[in-house]
Amino acid sequence: MKAIIYTKYGSPDVLQLKEVEKPTPKDDEALIKIHAASVNAYDWHFLTADIFLIRLMGGGFLKPKNTRLGADIAGRVEAVGRNVKQFRPGDEVFGDIGHGGFAEYACAPENRLALKPSNLSFEEAAAVPMAGLTALQGLRDEGQIQPGQKVLVNGAAGGVGTFAVQIAKAFGAEVTAVCSTRNLEQARKLGADQVID
Repeated sequence: MKAIIYTKYGSPDVLQLKEVEKPTPKDDEALIKIHAASVNAYDWHFLTADIFLIRLMGGGFLKPKNTRLGADIAGRVEAVGRNVKQFRPGDEVFGDIGHGGFAEYACAPENRLALKPSNLSFEEAAAVPMAGLTALQGLRDEGQIQPGQKVLVNGAAGGVGTFAVQIAKAFGAEVTAVCSTRNLEQARKLGADQVID
């Protein structure tokens, strides 16, 4: 299969399209035929190692330990390991698989995937996992958002911000969105009660 790999830290110039071995799922994994993958700041941090902590936390000190990027994917299950209960070949899925999504195929643990909603394209679904979960965990899990609370979303036009506006509204909060002039109408359409330029 074809995959985008990197063998040293740096700019996107270090990325290479290579023929590599197609992965085989472990007992708790599904093999996904990738239809779409999104690029996140997460991928950028691993590519550039601009946050030195990435090197210290197992990313590889002098060069990347894992040579494949691409956390957020959407695709179709091609095969499953023997312990996988939630998915079957042919299921359309999406998720944050951690790495390896910039390829034709990738393996992912069952608990990192979800069924793709039928009303989303593969491209739309691939844009959800990391940004959507970050916003959800920040508001619900850490912020313990409650109906009637006031929430300020700074950067309301970014990946996490667009999800945060919508999730806060779904929880019944009054949302003030902060974004640039060109994104004011978008923030309103997402449901912000007030918008600050």
